Amino acid sequence: MKRKAEARTTDRVEGIGRRRLVASAVPAAALLLAGGITRAAPASARPVDRRPASDAVLRLVPPTGPHAIGTTTLYLVDRCRSDPWEPIPVREVMVTVFYPARRVRGFPIAPQLPARAAAEFATAARATHPELPAAGVDWAATAAHAHENAPARAGRRPVLLYSPGGVDPRGMGTGIAEELASRGYVVVSIDHPGDGAVVEFPVDLPGRDGRVRWTVLRADPRSDPGLFRTLIDTRIADTRFVLEQLAVLASGGNPDPTAPALPDGLHRALDLRRVGVCGHSAGGTTAAETMHEDRRIAAAINLEGYLDHPPPAPGEAGELYPIAREGTGRPLLLVGSDGFVHRADLEPSWSALRAHSRGPIPRHLIEHAAHHVFTDHAVLAPQLQATGLMSAADRTALIGTIAPAASVPLVRRLVHTFFARHLPTR
Repeated sequence: MKRKAEARTTDRVEGIGRRRLVASAVPAAALLLAGGITRAAPASARPVDRRPASDAVLRLVPPTGPHAIGTTTLYLVDRCRSDPWEPIPVREVMVTVFYPARRVRGFPIAPQLPARAAAEFATAARATHPELPAAGVDWAATAAHAHENAPARAGRRPVLLYSPGGVDPRGMGTGIAEELASRGYVVVSIDHPGDGAVVEFPVDLPGRDGRVRWTVLRADPRSDPGLFRTLIDTRIADTRFVLEQLAVLASGGNPDPTAPALPDGLHRALDLRRVGVCGHSAGGTTAAETMHEDRRIAAAINLEGYLDHPPPAPGEAGELYPIAREGTGRPLLLVGSDGFVHRADLEPSWSALRAHSRGPIPRHLIEHAAHHVFTDHAVLAPQLQATGLMSAADRTALIGTIAPAASVPLVRRLVHTFFARHLPTR
């Protein structure tokens, strides 16, 4: 694929909507702070909305690798950090783990989004992506292809972390996560609460408004240098914390304080000597800079994320992140779309990275595409357009005009080929 400069697209990723902000600090439960938390009864959870039977059901593209896939969800609590967005004295992180499964019969198919988060996604998504319909879609009915808590296939495997774009839930990266898991990787998708549009938790917690937490950001973080710094710093800390908790899992422990039953053999599937990270937009920034800060990460992919801070004033240059200012000697892939409207803002930091690095930094461009072509929107938006729930203009703004039959395999091939070269499954 030819390497060329990025062009323009509507960058909705940083245009963040907000439903609510907790107004007063409420101490977290003592049991949580002490580590003795239990899952709350279902009756205490927020009720799930039921959508009309006529609502559209969207489908994801199946993975193409040789392995069946298992999946499990972990609730992780960092008691050494407070939440930067709401008055919660601990930092909660939700992750989904995808992995090659030994067998899947008898284990249910997982949804793309958890039920309660899916029930609120239509409203939350409109605040972030106004191209999406306010109604008419049963988001809870979109199925993944992984089987919940299926036993893991034998063998230690490279671990890939995935950080979604700003305000996107981790579920919008299901397609790429499943593709990589079907090809022999353990993939860990991370939600960044307070940043992500909707994040569902298994427990209630004082200081958090219910089981589903919405973004608390009110405006584009790139318009506020201090806010953007907090957002990326928090994501990097989340990602490194998840890696620490995976070490607990790999040693045979259970890092989830609610102590759910874990899939058989999962702890033996993680090879934490071979770790990579991939992210989209703000997740791409997170991926590149986390690799710079953490020697445990051997390779990274940045899917159209900035590598600098916002400029302090119009016409001034933003401070480069260390990964761009100092460069890297480790493998790093840059991928962009030719519909990215912020080419002038993105270009200096990407060029600086390539100029300062101690080796080639491959760069690829996807043509006829826009910013969210790297996510599950690439296949969902054309279905919405076909059912009359999205206009052609909105589809183009979100993912470009490229057909999913071209974009989905292309993005998957770029990501898998890079990791297969630098972190082979053997």
